[in-house]
Amino acid sequence: MNTVAAQHLAILDDETEITRMLAVYLTAQGYRVSALHSGSELMDLMRRDAPALLLLDLGLPGEDGFAIARAVREHWHCGLIIVTGRGDAIDKVVGLEVGADDYVTKPFDLRELLARIKAVLRRVAPVSPVATPIAAPAPARDGELLRFADWELDLAARRLLDPGGIEVTLTTGEFELLTVLANHPNRVLTRDFLLESTRGREAGPFDRTIDVQIGRLRRKLEADPANPQIIKSVRGAGYILVPKVEAG
Repeated sequence: MNTVAAQHLAILDDETEITRMLAVYLTAQGYRVSALHSGSELMDLMRRDAPALLLLDLGLPGEDGFAIARAVREHWHCGLIIVTGRGDAIDKVVGLEVGADDYVTKPFDLRELLARIKAVLRRVAPVSPVATPIAAPAPARDGELLRFADWELDLAARRLLDPGGIEVTLTTGEFELLTVLANHPNRVLTRDFLLESTRGREAGPFDRTIDVQIGRLRRKLEADPANPQIIKSVRGAGYILVPKVEAG
């Protein structure tokens, strides 16, 4: 079976011409495409036929695109690319903060957008071929757990458990970044190395990707994110996971 043909993409944009153009192009590339024009339509789709990846416009009349992105990220595992006319650097950072995998500004080149879609789908594929509601997965097998500072990173189930055994939700990017850090404890890792290890050469659309994701991880891991003890910065060099890591 053609795996690309089985992948479902959703487009949420209030501009009919944009959704029509993207639907025609992406369908021709072998994807199944749902074109949507409101947040309520998207939520209905997510519940009954969730896509593997969502292309989301921020400029929806009367709706907060960032709030929609946050709701999708909190409740489903799927790729998320913001495709919008809002090219301000602050909007890009906020887009990353709410969990977007990529941020593309209009006007865009269709071939470049397709390459970004493929890159994100490759990164989210280990989670599920389609978006799924976030739930506690089956326990990992031996050798697939990394433990540090009383935290447990489950590589098989792709989840993080806090010292009390409660799952802390991670985005795809956060999970991959933490995995790289945990696999190289007590070593300073440069931003370029982290970007290459988590997103690939073609997938780094803006410079602050790693810094923003580190900030998100600190808010989830650290007792005091302003004075981090688990993931520390090394000025002019990069980041280091300080605690000892044990594999189980």
